[in-house]
Amino acid sequence: MPTRHPSDALLLDYAAGSLSEGWGLAVATHLALCPACRSRVLAAEAVGGAMIDAIEPAPVAEDALAATLARIDADPDPAPRSAAPVRREASIFPEPLRSYIENGPGLAWRKLGPSAHTIIIPTGDRATTARLLRIPAGAAMPVHSHRGLELTLVLQGAFHDEGGTYARGDIEEADEEVEHQPIASPGEDCICLAVTDAPLKFRGVARLLQPFLGI
Repeated sequence: MPTRHPSDALLLDYAAGSLSEGWGLAVATHLALCPACRSRVLAAEAVGGAMIDAIEPAPVAEDALAATLARIDADPDPAPRSAAPVRREASIFPEPLRSYIENGPGLAWRKLGPSAHTIIIPTGDRATTARLLRIPAGAAMPVHSHRGLELTLVLQGAFHDEGGTYARGDIEEADEEVEHQPIASPGEDCICLAVTDAPLKFRGVARLLQPFLGI
């Protein structure tokens, strides 16, 4: 049972449908692992639905439905992406994240620095970057701060930093005021979904390597 959850603001924005795709993916994947937050989102959606029901209906053009259906028919079907199978680690990826992986890059990890590995998760969201991170058990990420918001959701293993320990299902929100060094706990590799809206700010040698790391 996760013990670290998204902020109320994120959950409300998710319930309202106002999050961009990257943030929404992180929150939706957390909800798949967290019954408590699912209940909170359902309650927020119920309140929002009641508010919509109370709004006076606005008239629409008589041909609105026909025009909408015509636009749908006119749009070409998106080109199918080659689905790469997700086998050994599939059980740690709940929906909707699993579909993003299977319909995108699969588990084609690429090296990120001396020990960590990463996979970019394709989205239609230009405001954020979503990626998987795999950090070997006991290994540390470089000390860094943030130019924007970073959401990190643990999918396997655990990590700890200045804010405490985060295990499967836990989500960490880090903004411009947070500087930390995530360290994977012993036992098994830590796999996370990380979503950012700006490059991280590293110190020292890691800062010099940042253009090559792409993070």
